[in-house]
Amino acid sequence: MIDTSERKERFIGVVVSTGQDAVDPARSLEELADLVDTAGGELVYSVIQNMSSPSSATYVGSGKVEELRLLIEANEADGIVCDDELAPAQMANLERALQTKVLDRTMVILDIFAAHATTKEGKIQVEMAQLAYRSSRLAGSFGTSMSRLGGGIGTRGPGETKLETDRRAIRNRMSRLRAQIKDMEKNRQITRKARQRNMLPTVAIVGYTNAGKSTLLNKLTGSEVLEEDQLFATLDPTTRALVMEEGQKVLLTDTVGFIHKLPHHLIDAFRSTLEEARYADIIVHVVDAADPDLDMHMDVVYQTLQQLEITGKPVITVFNKQDLVPADAIRPLDRRADVTVRLSAARGFGIPDLLQAIQTILKDFRKEIAQVIPYSQGALLARIHEQGQVIKEEYRPEGVYIEANIPKNLPLV
Repeated sequence: MIDTSERKERFIGVVVSTGQDAVDPARSLEELADLVDTAGGELVYSVIQNMSSPSSATYVGSGKVEELRLLIEANEADGIVCDDELAPAQMANLERALQTKVLDRTMVILDIFAAHATTKEGKIQVEMAQLAYRSSRLAGSFGTSMSRLGGGIGTRGPGETKLETDRRAIRNRMSRLRAQIKDMEKNRQITRKARQRNMLPTVAIVGYTNAGKSTLLNKLTGSEVLEEDQLFATLDPTTRALVMEEGQKVLLTDTVGFIHKLPHHLIDAFRSTLEEARYADIIVHVVDAADPDLDMHMDVVYQTLQQLEITGKPVITVFNKQDLVPADAIRPLDRRADVTVRLSAARGFGIPDLLQAIQTILKDFRKEIAQVIPYSQGALLARIHEQGQVIKEEYRPEGVYIEANIPKNLPLV
């Protein structure tokens, strides 16, 4: 949780429902409330307006704007948060009409990312996303009003600078950030190639935010990755080694959680980080089995993976938090997955089933050998010991006879 020793900022949540919403508006507002809470504020009241389409001028209708003004006063709110990304004109017009702070879903998510970025790469990527979002909102009087937002949600993070008044400076800053991200991607590629040379299979853990990915990583590897019951607790990718029962080493990578209406600025800025999943051998898709919106959450994850061009990989869907699921509840399905596992990472049950599923898929990446390695090929023998599982080994006059389970692409020359 973001440390806020002062009074929490109070907001009115607002969403426009067109009748063709992918997510129930009330549930979407509940998620917005969680986002605002994670950012250090609170939603004290929520409003749903039914319209055929949002107003191009003020997002909601003129009558609802007046209602919001009265609600802000009655609830002593500091502003409103709209559950969609507002156009610059919509935000400026609402600020002008309400004379208060106006945020949208994107600003809140960016604020959370800014607070949770810990590595240099993460901070640079967040700043890139913030500047991309703000650069289109700096023209005319709105640029001035944005500078007057003061502290609190929407103003935190590495992107909070005096650049608001100088779009040219923002473009120059973004150009420098892109260059830094490109350099970091080169370093990431070097690390990735080193892993590939070592023939270590990689498993990427993905899922909707707060599904329990970090808890699962910790349970599997005994590591201590930050795990909190809040949205986007994990931002920077974390890779840990896991030694399987048969002695094979596997790399597990935890990734940033996905979310409904994930800002495209973030997807673009974090593309290089999310590409860790693109180069993985297996995708483990973690789902909160106790969440009533799990079907929608699964759709969001698959859509985001498609957007990132992460397709054609074996998928193990893990229905997590089974300890919170009523015994008489209908068991969810994921027909898009190759394997489905039900477990509780927090309680520890079901973990062997996941390990067995990973092991079964990894068998397709390996082969059995039984041959004599000449003594002159000591380096090859060392690689077999390092990257494979030795079953039998005999020293003979002509060389070392070895039976082993090794990666299929390990050259035997």
